Amino acid sequence: MSLHVAILQINITYGNPLENQKHIERQMKQLESLEQVDVVVMPELWNTGYDLTRLDEIADPSGEESQSFLSRLARQYGVNIVGGSVAKRENGKNTNTLYVFDKEGHLKKEYSKVHLFKLMDEHLYLHAGEDKSHFELNGYPSAAFICYDIRFPEWMRTHTTSGSEVLFVVAQWPTPRIDHWKSLLISRAIENQSFIVACNRIGSDPKNSFGGHSIIISPWGDIISEADDTEMILTGELDMSIVEGIRKQIPIFQDRRTDLYE
Repeated sequence: MSLHVAILQINITYGNPLENQKHIERQMKQLESLEQVDVVVMPELWNTGYDLTRLDEIADPSGEESQSFLSRLARQYGVNIVGGSVAKRENGKNTNTLYVFDKEGHLKKEYSKVHLFKLMDEHLYLHAGEDKSHFELNGYPSAAFICYDIRFPEWMRTHTTSGSEVLFVVAQWPTPRIDHWKSLLISRAIENQSFIVACNRIGSDPKNSFGGHSIIISPWGDIISEADDTEMILTGELDMSIVEGIRKQIPIFQDRRTDLYE
């Protein structure tokens, strides 16, 4: 009862979807040297980076190219893919959209970021999503979140009260707040009694530097593995058998007082 995950902590070329696709392809080839991988996780906005002012020009129309690319990779390497997120353009609106594919290349989930980050001008160029992010991988109930989402514990709790046991996070989290990244993710793991699998990018763009430190955390808040601030593939094994026991030992979901929370 384990999930073996691989996180692609990579640099992203500003405003160049084609080059970023090629870079993802090169990283995926390295998976052939790894013994076992069930799930591959990519960073936020890996196709364009935060070149938001040019999204009308460079965002993926209806997400079709990104979906085709990720579906092919899933089939080719026989892995589930939490495909980071991409800039998608549809009906005159741009969204920050995540795709999940299973090992056969079937689309399992599409989720657009619901919390837009004003410090990086997302609200000026992106349209917020409206839907939750539940899905299953290898039979395990999961959910996915995009960067700023992790500062909203009620949003993540909404998914774990519905059963999610693995919370995937994709991000472009800036270096100056990298301590918040780690602290928030450990807190989200403990309070939701769920595994956290979080992918952050490295490198910089014209306005920001990004701190890496992708991380895999157990439902007890223990760090299973953590990256530094260099490009790498971070791996870890999730022992899914422990989740039920932890939730029985400290039954937070049963002990909630929702009658007092509004």
